Amino acid sequence: MIRVAVLVVSSKIAEGREEDKGKAALGELVESIPAALASYEVVPDERTAIRDRLAALCDGGAVDVVLTVGGTGVRPTDVVPEVTREIADKEIPGIGEEMRMESLKKVQTAMLARGTAAIRGRTLVVNLPGSPRGAGENLSVVLPVLEHTIDKIQGR
Repeated sequence: MIRVAVLVVSSKIAEGREEDKGKAALGELVESIPAALASYEVVPDERTAIRDRLAALCDGGAVDVVLTVGGTGVRPTDVVPEVTREIADKEIPGIGEEMRMESLKKVQTAMLARGTAAIRGRTLVVNLPGSPRGAGENLSVVLPVLEHTIDKIQGR
């Protein structure tokens, strides 16, 4: 079974100023893969915090996939794609491109999404938008190639 970590990037949630309304939906989303939710964490919109947790999740050997949620837009604090590239061994730009193309069929603002995917070690990282609905729609684009991608990354 695929082991998934979810890393929510939101200062408001991390600081308790906003309720994490997407947690249940994200848990259901992971179970629908089907996968086991190995970790669910929230970090603030701070480059160092994101980088440290993302690298630790990838390097720990406990997960096959890290799904980042949030921080992929155009706000000054949206730095998840940049941090993902910083920690990556390889980027997989086609995943982000396909997520945007599919999202554009539903909402015009999808052209502002900057999420990507990458590999660090033996772990796949996929950047999803912050809304639970958007995260689910974007993840559904990745699902058909998820298991194959993980197999290849892990040398199977």
